[in-house]
Amino acid sequence: MKSKDEIFEGKSFQDLTHDIYKNTTDRKDQIDLLISEIHGFITTIDDVILVAPIIKEYMDVAVKNDEHLVKLAGVIQRIIAKSSGGDEESFLLSDAEKEDLISALQEDVEDIQREADKIDALKEKSPNLREN
Repeated sequence: MKSKDEIFEGKSFQDLTHDIYKNTTDRKDQIDLLISEIHGFITTIDDVILVAPIIKEYMDVAVKNDEHLVKLAGVIQRIIAKSSGGDEESFLLSDAEKEDLISALQEDVEDIQREADKIDALKEKSPNLREN
């Protein structure tokens, strides 16, 4: 396997590393845009108290997503390195690596659910933030 080979539909290792870099560099713009959009809805200190943790949570989830992409890139990089030896067993993940990936995915699912719950609660508490 080479870094230009497809690792899954439409993505090569080079594409994955490019995505990691792009996600990291775009993060600031996304957060700035989110804050500027929310800024107009904030009218009281209570709104700030409700919105600030959501922004923090959004940032934390985004960082975790990037960390998981970096872990995936590390696994693929090992596969590329080991594939030059031709040993078919070298393509397999260890049980520890499988458990790490599964637990990381489960953490992401839980984080996303918590974030959705917080957004729903925020919409209920602040009529200014409800969708029109």
